[in-house]
Amino acid sequence: MNWFLISVLAMVATAIIHSLAGERRLVGPALAGRQGIFANAQSRKVLRGAWHLTSAFMLLTAAVMIWPDTDWQLKALVAGVWLVIGLVSLISTRGKHVGWPTLTLSGIAGLAGAWA
Repeated sequence: MNWFLISVLAMVATAIIHSLAGERRLVGPALAGRQGIFANAQSRKVLRGAWHLTSAFMLLTAAVMIWPDTDWQLKALVAGVWLVIGLVSLISTRGKHVGWPTLTLSGIAGLAGAWA
């Protein structure tokens, strides 16, 4: 079984869901209210950009995992971070955050591949 491929597919799915669903359900509505700090146009641009930049970094880590010459230790580090983020998300939201399963799967599969 190609654990790295499973990890990468989960990372890509997470990035897509983060970008699309986050924009529709969280970022868009938060910015539409134009309350508090979001009354400032620059703040709205920065928040939206940072949100989608996070998704881009998810894709970057997926590339690290699938890149042929990436050292297994770097892959293990990346996977470990995904696992920790997934578990923190699970615990801190008591399972209500939609992303914890794919975050956690990305980490577990990546670690399995690194140690295989």
